[in-house]
Amino acid sequence: MTSLWNPGWVDMSSQPDNEDAPSVPGCSLYELLRAEAASNNFSTIRQKSGPQKKLETLLSQSGNKNCADCGSPDPKWVSFGPGVFICIKCSGVHRSLGVHVTKVLSVNLDEWSEDQVNALAEMGGNLVANMKYEACIPGSVKKLKPDSSIDDRSDFIRRKYEQHQFTYSDTDNCCPYPRPASSYYSRSSNNLGVALDKKQFEKQVTSIKIPGLGQAFRNSWKRKDSDCRSSKKCNLSLGMIEFVGLIHVKVLKGTNLAIRDMVTSDPYVIISLGHQSVKTRVVKNNLNPVWNEKLMLSIPDYVPPLKLLVYDKDTFTTDDFMGEAEIDIQPLVTAAKAYERSSINESIQLGKWVASKDNTLVKDSIIYLKDGKVKQEMSIRLQNVERGILDLELECVPLTQ
Repeated sequence: MTSLWNPGWVDMSSQPDNEDAPSVPGCSLYELLRAEAASNNFSTIRQKSGPQKKLETLLSQSGNKNCADCGSPDPKWVSFGPGVFICIKCSGVHRSLGVHVTKVLSVNLDEWSEDQVNALAEMGGNLVANMKYEACIPGSVKKLKPDSSIDDRSDFIRRKYEQHQFTYSDTDNCCPYPRPASSYYSRSSNNLGVALDKKQFEKQVTSIKIPGLGQAFRNSWKRKDSDCRSSKKCNLSLGMIEFVGLIHVKVLKGTNLAIRDMVTSDPYVIISLGHQSVKTRVVKNNLNPVWNEKLMLSIPDYVPPLKLLVYDKDTFTTDDFMGEAEIDIQPLVTAAKAYERSSINESIQLGKWVASKDNTLVKDSIIYLKDGKVKQEMSIRLQNVERGILDLELECVPLTQ
């Protein structure tokens, strides 16, 4: 399979404007990024919802103004399991802990429900969480600082939240470590935890891995990941990941999908990036499903291919395979980095992947810039299946905090 980096890719960045470039409504990506450093700018772009106002009220509380783990100012991420506000560097480690421990959400980029914000408020914030998870830090263990290394963050955060090494032990009636004078000490009640929404939880990243850079739209996805021979060793390395951005994948619709039940199917889509995976809802009895569902994944600095799998949901048997595809997102990431500080207001076509028999594109795919947002729309033909097309919209959000 020929990579779409080859002659099919046409660089359009030198063209000042393109009348055919699609128009994108809404606030600009550039302003969203600036919101990481100054949330007041973001409030001037759109009117905030009730949950968002409550969330920012929580964030403005004294204990939540700094990362719960390393103390970095102005945290813009939430680790929902322990109920803490954290910085972007610590958020990468929290994501790697797995969905059985926590779920990571962005204060600005995710849509928060009233129930989620209320649950977070009931948990008490950073001060209450640290009374529990840092109740008895031994003197030999140094707390994280804003300039701590990725390795140090991974070790401390795993010991804190996954292994509970610094919590008070009810069974022993004593702290297993000598308590330093500056640490908090409290018997935190078990009601600090909160049940996470199952539907939202299924979309969360389970783990992170960096495979080699793939070619775009390969027809086969049979290669097995073999970098981690031991799950324990793999988990220890997962937190040591630097991220260059987020990718929003909006699954728009499917067309003429394969039949896997009597006359129809119940399709859903699984999207993965390295070892992260998210999935759409199931659409019942529909060969032309409309999802219009936006999912988010973190982009490691060594950008792996974006993989898609389509399945038919079965209740009593194994879900049936309905096709797959693979997308090289490196051009989109490169374009987003190049134009993240752009003040250009016009619609500009940055590049184009030309549909051909050597790739799975149904029609040419355009990368474009509009109001600071770098997006790519594509229709891809599913592989290793008799038929089926998926329509997607990708958006890359560089992380500049």
